[in-house]
Amino acid sequence: MDGKDTRVWASGAEREVVGRIVEAWLAEAERHDPGAAREARDGWEQGSMSERAAQELALWVTARVTDTGFNEDEGPQVDGPLRITPADKETVHRWLAAQGYAI
Repeated sequence: MDGKDTRVWASGAEREVVGRIVEAWLAEAERHDPGAAREARDGWEQGSMSERAAQELALWVTARVTDTGFNEDEGPQVDGPLRITPADKETVHRWLAAQGYAI
């Protein structure tokens, strides 16, 4: 990213979580809609995503929570390329809201 990055970060841990989630989201998006993924990646790399991309990210992370607190015998298990906890989802949503996106 260049020096024009205007994102607000609460902590290094938040940056790590959001970065990990965004990279996974972009990788999946590239397989399904390369044009939209390219636009979202450009925005991410420049420090600002479109409102549409932010909404897609918020929906994606919500749908991809893989660590639900249930064990195998108790309930749903969601398979995915990485572990996403409810706290990770909340971190992404909180970060998006702090950037001014309507989530």
